[in-house]
Amino acid sequence: MALTRITSPHTHRALGTGQVMRTVVMATLPGLAVLTYFFGIGALHNVVLASAVCMGLEAAIMALRGRPVLFYLRDCSALVTGVLLGLALPPYCPWWLVVVGSFCAIVLAKQLYGGMGFNPFNPAMVAYVILLISFPLQMSQWAAPMDVGGHTPTLIEALKQIWAGTAIDGYTAATPLDTVKQNSSLMLDSVYLQDPVLAAGQFAGAGWEWANVAFLVGGVYLLYRRIFTWHAPVSMLAALALMAVIFYDGGSSSSGGSALFHLFSGATMLGAFFIVTDPVSSAVSNRGRLIYGASIGVLVYVIRIWGNYPDAIAFAVLLMNFAAPFIDYYTVPRTYGHKKSQRATKKADL
Repeated sequence: MALTRITSPHTHRALGTGQVMRTVVMATLPGLAVLTYFFGIGALHNVVLASAVCMGLEAAIMALRGRPVLFYLRDCSALVTGVLLGLALPPYCPWWLVVVGSFCAIVLAKQLYGGMGFNPFNPAMVAYVILLISFPLQMSQWAAPMDVGGHTPTLIEALKQIWAGTAIDGYTAATPLDTVKQNSSLMLDSVYLQDPVLAAGQFAGAGWEWANVAFLVGGVYLLYRRIFTWHAPVSMLAALALMAVIFYDGGSSSSGGSALFHLFSGATMLGAFFIVTDPVSSAVSNRGRLIYGASIGVLVYVIRIWGNYPDAIAFAVLLMNFAAPFIDYYTVPRTYGHKKSQRATKKADL
């Protein structure tokens, strides 16, 4: 007798967690390649080191808990956390910064809550915020892109900077977001002309705009593979663009930049397609994801313009991780077999 495979109503394909996570890692490769091209080997080093430390810590915790180590490593969730954290950190930051961040992500933000599926906050963003608050100097030393004539460190120079603390002259530069935020006297057009990073780019700064394009390409690939739905990333980008359009004053000295500038600067596309879409710490229903993503987009703009941190992706995501259960409470998805969804506050029929 032939056996018929019975699946849940919401199951559309047989993709295991490990396969999904490996697909996500593959989708980050275009962005990693662009970052390495424009900023040097430091970005690749961060990703490799963070991935190795995160997987090592995951294995150690599983062994301490008496769980099968290989089984949990195969889901590749620790690998994804390491890749995302490595991409978010400044190239050529000290090795210990990567190790501390990896410890915060795996041990504090993930395993202390019970492991994958139980963490209420995105582990990579928790680690990033802890590092940003604890070590602001090291977290603000971003490398200058090669298009502005800055010195891209050689492999030997990079390893000395990372592992021995040997300073490299002339390799750092302010990010486009930080440049625009700190401006208080020049018209925006003049800022674009005078700042070498912005002058070498088209609309969002040399290197940065191409990195965002690459992460956008990776995100579109994940949408094509149906790894996640479009609701959270599209609503985030739409809300961020709408806020930029509403508050854009034409380019005065107090301008926060155009919509294109905000969409293709900093970690916008990385955040939209690889952070906001985290299935564990985000909203559950499609309507909830729309609210969740749009709220992050609004918060990113608010923090960038009126807050103290130019990029703001990590803070916006963590704030909405707090709110995700509240959003789920009022946007319960339709139960299979029912025509309408019911609010969580509605009493069950007895």
